[in-house]
Amino acid sequence: MSKRVISICLIIIFLAGLAKHAFVDFDAEKSDSTLAQRIVEKNEVSDDTLVMWYTDPSMEEYISDVVLSYRQETGMDVQMVLVDGIDYLEKINNASVRGEGDCPAPDLYVTTHDNLMKAYLAGLASPIIDKEEKVVEDHFPGTALHAISCDGKLVAYPLYYETNFFLYNKTYMSSIAQSRIEDEADTKAGEQAQAEADNMADEKSQAESKDTTSEEESEADYDSDGENADIDEYDEPYGEEDEVAEQELLDRLATMIPSTIDDITTFANNYDAPEQVEAVFKWDVRDIFYNYFFVGNYMEVGGEDGDNNAIFNLYNQQAVECLSTYQGMNKYFTIEEEDNYDSILQQFIDGKLVFTIATTDAFAKIQQAQMEGKFDYEYGVAVIPDVNKLLLSRGLSVTDVVAVNGYSEKKEAANDFASRLSYDNSDSLYMKAGKLACKRDILYENSEINNVMTEYQKSMPLPKMIETSDFWLQLEIAFSKVYAGDDPDEVLRELSDTMGGQIEEITYSIPIQESIGAGVQTFFTK
Repeated sequence: MSKRVISICLIIIFLAGLAKHAFVDFDAEKSDSTLAQRIVEKNEVSDDTLVMWYTDPSMEEYISDVVLSYRQETGMDVQMVLVDGIDYLEKINNASVRGEGDCPAPDLYVTTHDNLMKAYLAGLASPIIDKEEKVVEDHFPGTALHAISCDGKLVAYPLYYETNFFLYNKTYMSSIAQSRIEDEADTKAGEQAQAEADNMADEKSQAESKDTTSEEESEADYDSDGENADIDEYDEPYGEEDEVAEQELLDRLATMIPSTIDDITTFANNYDAPEQVEAVFKWDVRDIFYNYFFVGNYMEVGGEDGDNNAIFNLYNQQAVECLSTYQGMNKYFTIEEEDNYDSILQQFIDGKLVFTIATTDAFAKIQQAQMEGKFDYEYGVAVIPDVNKLLLSRGLSVTDVVAVNGYSEKKEAANDFASRLSYDNSDSLYMKAGKLACKRDILYENSEINNVMTEYQKSMPLPKMIETSDFWLQLEIAFSKVYAGDDPDEVLRELSDTMGGQIEEITYSIPIQESIGAGVQTFFTK
């Protein structure tokens, strides 16, 4: 009996050990994030593990998928750490230099490009190791390359971007295009009918002047079935007429999208708006990100790379004239207190606007409204209209990048993984995270989204100079003053003086007000 009891006890102990071992293995496989959390809590990272910091929760699925494929291909793991974006670079610096904080220091991290100069000077962003030459203009637009450049070196991998663009109600515009095509067709048909009537009258007159008509000549004009022999009879392929009509509509629509602010005012003057349309054009005039396109082509801040503090030209004739045009709009319509970006986008979704200036978050919001049956239109995307035929527009852009920590001991592996994020796997970035990849030639299911890249390519990357940290607030204040009625010349001169910019004396060849254009008063149709 005692031997039997001992045997049973041994079996129980053995089975318990197996169960514990199986449970631990299952638990480890069940959740990599649980194991990762334990690593983070202990500040322990193995030699075959990279640590990556990021701040946007929407990026989790995309990064996780790239981590999985990277692990399978290389055997190298990547520990993802979601970090609060407040004092982000300071946290990276403390973890890298002092070993402080709750998380191990990152080998690589995601940040906005305007942080790169500060990170580079602090040793937190090192020049990239791009052995396969993926980060070149053949694969990324110049805007992205300027965004990741510091001191003539590429110090990060461009991942995704944000910029603003011209958003329009395609249903309204298509309706106008269709009406114009039909009107022109009616006019052409009328002219043709009149020409045929005139021709018949001439023929009748000529026939009456003849005594006889040869019967053989008459029969020569007809075939054996009595049909006119000069008319070639053929069967038109089914649906070809519809395809031609659709292409004609698209071609006409393309010519109707406003290319200047003056075009918008002309459109508003002649637009017979549907009942639900309350305004032709609205945008957030209180946010510099949506206003900057007025002056963006004529303000030099840091040069193309945005890192040269010797280049700071805010005050010039073109910039003053652009601000004067901006001010001219306030004479004819008023933005209500509640008209911020979100409320204006909602007005567009409700069909109350024809045109607005939007950012890429608009796509997800419109798609949600479509799913809920609250957006019954089609929309289109175009580049932001120029101020007028002489003054060009240029908006701002922000590029989120992947930087490799200069303090990392695994730089080569970190560069490899960063390259996979920004280039190899970026085709799925929008589907997994709702972000527009910086990589060229990515086709989206909604073809209108492809048009945003055109605006990004001409945009001005947010300058990364440390000296410009206060500039955007000051510029936003300047726009507010001009919109309220202050003299654009004085406001811009004062801003340039405050920021230590260059002052060039302006001799106006034409009065500023002449460049504003006519008819601005009809931005609102109701």
